[in-house]
Amino acid sequence: MVNLIMDDQKYMARALYLAQLGEGRTSPNPMVGAVVVKDGEIIGEGYHQQYGGPHAEVFALEEAGEEAPGAEIYVTLEPCSHYGKTPPCAQKVIDSGIKRAVVAMVDPNPEVAGRGIKMLREAGIEVEVGLFQEEAQVLNESFLKYIQSDYPFIYLKKAQTLDGYIASRSGDSKWITNSKARLEGHKLRHRVDAIMVGIGTVLADNPSLTARLEEKEGLDPLRIILDPLLKIPLDAKIINQDSKADTLIITSTDFPPTGAAASLKKKEKLLKKEKVEIISYENGKDNYFEIKKILKDLHDREIGSILVEGGAKLSHTFLKEDLVDKFYYFIAPKIYGGSDGIASFCGSGPKLMSDSVDLKIIKQKNLGDNLFLIAERKRNKQS
Repeated sequence: MVNLIMDDQKYMARALYLAQLGEGRTSPNPMVGAVVVKDGEIIGEGYHQQYGGPHAEVFALEEAGEEAPGAEIYVTLEPCSHYGKTPPCAQKVIDSGIKRAVVAMVDPNPEVAGRGIKMLREAGIEVEVGLFQEEAQVLNESFLKYIQSDYPFIYLKKAQTLDGYIASRSGDSKWITNSKARLEGHKLRHRVDAIMVGIGTVLADNPSLTARLEEKEGLDPLRIILDPLLKIPLDAKIINQDSKADTLIITSTDFPPTGAAASLKKKEKLLKKEKVEIISYENGKDNYFEIKKILKDLHDREIGSILVEGGAKLSHTFLKEDLVDKFYYFIAPKIYGGSDGIASFCGSGPKLMSDSVDLKIIKQKNLGDNLFLIAERKRNKQS
């Protein structure tokens, strides 16, 4: 029995590793890995490689081939039971002759939600559910949020000094953190569907907002710029670089003012650029965008995850409206040493410290002399 448990853990760990290989390519679908085992040997394995492509079970079972009958399959997510962009994987598992399936987690998609497991059991396959469930859920945290809500999963990233500043009084922010911290940030860009920044970040830094990795080519996410008055320069790097990703500029419906012929001409030029789209929204309270409305529309565009990377005002809005799912903090051993720089958040804070946002640190590590923290909001405050 002990050996069986250890074997199950070993093969499911392998399936989880395989699932991660699809990072950045499967959204809005989940990352899934599968391993087929017979007589203590792996005879097939696979992972969901890209959105719209074959699922993990298909690759693993096709590799197992004629040896699949009587084998076991380890899969990080319940096999699908419906026809989507591909046929149902549960039926393929049944047809292959698999005798036992170990599933990390139930698929929260309402079109599946236990039906795949039920199909397997009704076909006489022994099914066990829950091994490494927490790890599988963390792996697909953005998918879980996307499929169960009207909003994408939101990561808020901050690169700051010890005393909480993200830029000097002139707007200069290069470089607060070290190269290891910046590489970690690029890994996060590679993982998400979109990056969102305010126009202030574009004007101050002229960023690329691309994913530049060391060991493999990074996948550039959609770049979203909140630019109410369309201040973006025509020569901005973000809309003139060689990238496969699009840029979405969000303006206010109040733009342009009546008679602003020059502004209209600028908009026409921007729209003629390849991979640039402009959409407009009405202003909400405080003469700023209704972020929730924008996020719902991005969700409808199948954007499953967004990295909010720039803008103290934008960050403050996400924080105050409780829209952040995970905080990524990169802290450098530097002190700005003044009160005239740009702080991490720009806006009014609470009157009492007891009303501040409490975070739970879920991961921390050193990146050279920089500190990297991953945190999430505490939902139940304790005194």
